[in-house]
Amino acid sequence: MTVSEASAGGTPATTASDGLVLDFGDRTEHIASGTTFVIGRGTDLSIDDNQYVHRRFLEIGEREGIWWLTNVGSGLTASVASADGLAQSWLAPGASMPLVFRATTVMFTAGETTYEFSLTAQSPFYQVSTAWNDAGDGVAGLLSPVQRILLTSLAEPLLRQRADGAVQLPSPEDVARRLGWTTEKFHRRLGTLCDKFSRLGIHGLERGADGGIRASQRSRLVEHAVGARIVTADDLALLDAFVVQEPLAAAV
Repeated sequence: MTVSEASAGGTPATTASDGLVLDFGDRTEHIASGTTFVIGRGTDLSIDDNQYVHRRFLEIGEREGIWWLTNVGSGLTASVASADGLAQSWLAPGASMPLVFRATTVMFTAGETTYEFSLTAQSPFYQVSTAWNDAGDGVAGLLSPVQRILLTSLAEPLLRQRADGAVQLPSPEDVARRLGWTTEKFHRRLGTLCDKFSRLGIHGLERGADGGIRASQRSRLVEHAVGARIVTADDLALLDAFVVQEPLAAAV
């Protein structure tokens, strides 16, 4: 069903102000109340150029006056966060969650590409007035300076200005080269960073049996950090300064 059609039961189509607005890069979709919107390959929001995306991956629909996001895929997960990062959830296959905030950010990784889109509700259930990282030590108390630089470098393509809603995250070799590190140093510090967030209860970051960090875990780390606003575009200046100061890079 298209976003402008009525439900199968014949309910009249409502105006866009009654539903959700989906923004994906430079594309905007109005999802009317009483309709179901599907994200996948050959669907309402079609990502046909990536074979790793399920034919039906995410469904957005309204039930009893509440909008829900459902993962109808079999393998991919999605990171879902309120726009300011105060609330975040990991949406596994088969799981559903209500869209209760005015603005929600959704990210997922399929193959080597990470996608991001936003959903804006015209009549949200909750409003958030204070960002979590404005209180106490915030990020300063969570990450060391080097960890913050590493996390910013991993998330750099998502933090840079972009228009298509999809980016390819850098490889370990690319990040190590950009920071002036050996790949061994990169993997050691990445493992420590994943362990820290895993201890804080962030799912999907546990090491494998061999103690290594897989590509899916790097993607999950980036999705969480960007979605929760642990790193933002403001941190790019810190990364750029680190990169050009060769004595500093060599000292750490």
